[in-house]
Amino acid sequence: MSQNGTIPDGRKAIANGNEKTQDLLSRLLMARGPGGQEDEVRAICLEYLSRYCDESWVDQAGNLIGLLKCRVPDAQSRSTVRVMGHMDEIAMVVKRVEPDGTLRVVALGGANPVNFGVCPVDILGDLEILSGVLSFGSMHVTEGSPQGNDVLNGAVQWKDVHVITRKDPKTLQHLGIRPGTRVVLSQHWRTPFRVGDATAAHFLDDRAPVAAMLKAVAQLSERPEGLLSDAYFVFTTLEEENNSGAMYAASHLPGDITIAVEVGPVVSEYGTKLSVNPIINTGDEKGYYSRKVVRALADAAKRCHLDPQFALLVDFASDASAVMGAGFSAQAGCLAIPTENTHGFELVVDGAIDACVATLVEYLTSADPTRV
Repeated sequence: MSQNGTIPDGRKAIANGNEKTQDLLSRLLMARGPGGQEDEVRAICLEYLSRYCDESWVDQAGNLIGLLKCRVPDAQSRSTVRVMGHMDEIAMVVKRVEPDGTLRVVALGGANPVNFGVCPVDILGDLEILSGVLSFGSMHVTEGSPQGNDVLNGAVQWKDVHVITRKDPKTLQHLGIRPGTRVVLSQHWRTPFRVGDATAAHFLDDRAPVAAMLKAVAQLSERPEGLLSDAYFVFTTLEEENNSGAMYAASHLPGDITIAVEVGPVVSEYGTKLSVNPIINTGDEKGYYSRKVVRALADAAKRCHLDPQFALLVDFASDASAVMGAGFSAQAGCLAIPTENTHGFELVVDGAIDACVATLVEYLTSADPTRV
């Protein structure tokens, strides 16, 4: 991308698909999907997979899987590829219900109170979704209010946080709101926001990569002769907590190569920039990615007239690094969409999702000698 924010001629084809991408992304962002309860996100993804894949199903762990079969007879010996992106978002879970009906919550996934701020929330009860307000308490306090010290010092902890429900414990129990109930950012605050040439929203991690995977499935279905191996598109559950969905899928599906499609943090420490150019992750806290796969993803991006960004994301992990580290995948790679403000109110620039789509499709259809 040039300094004035325009996209060079060689990348205009990628940017032209932006309007439809934005429509899909908006639908995914409005869908609530805390770990273990990703039903709304799964339903949108299933629409696409049912339309475009040879087979689609939900496994016992809650992962949604779509299979695109290779139709090139002499390519069947190449390694099957599993492409993974997670459906879940950072959220909260009820720890206890107080006598006055307020809820004490803790993090679900890599969330801190500052990620949400004081905001409206949806409480996903067994029988009903209840509105609430995430609160740090009043700001007009002194040292006599313990949570006030943390808030005023800018060091809010989960012990300082509660959710106001305006319901009594008996009513909450009737609605199925109890310890273990998920609490998510309200749909009231999920609408994407435009900032110049970028889209900003909560939960672009991992809804932007999920949108890229769905668009890749649609494009590949139009050119099935291009696939050089079977490809499983796996929309995983519980990535933000423990990667258990990916672990289950990888242990039950064929394939020697796993590619995670992710957001990539834009941080000077990693030398990454907010642009259309995808980030090729070379390693993270769970291990280093396979050099052959890293190179193949980067080469695919270059053939799409993109300038891939290599990054060693030390404070990061993905489904792919988790399954390779556990011995469920012989090789792994991570293709990431550059994202500002990760786990906060995130931003991606126009064209970045479609650049990821182009790179992924090119990788899956290229005559790559490393995929044997």
